[in-house]
Amino acid sequence: MSNLKHQMREDKAIRNAAKALLDADVAHVKNVFSRPSLTERAATSLNDSAHDVFDKASSAANDHKGILAAIVGALLIWFARNPIVSLFEADDSDEAGDSESVTAAETTTQLDAE
Repeated sequence: MSNLKHQMREDKAIRNAAKALLDADVAHVKNVFSRPSLTERAATSLNDSAHDVFDKASSAANDHKGILAAIVGALLIWFARNPIVSLFEADDSDEAGDSESVTAAETTTQLDAE
């Protein structure tokens, strides 16, 4: 009989260990699903990182206002380069006048001949 009691104690110990392991797994799953979802956590992390980058950029801009003004001015000139160049080309076309129209006429004649 003592052999049966010994076997029963071992089985109970194994059962209790398995139950404790199962309870720990269930608690872990509940903890994972009770927290915000993966996408929410990723969005929060991305949002925090974006705020950090914005803060660093704004502090750098405040520290280097002259360089920032030069960059903005260069960008404005770059985007307005075609109208600016056309102003200078308009002055050149008034002086050259006939040379461009002759060139255009010659081009038309060459295209008609082909």
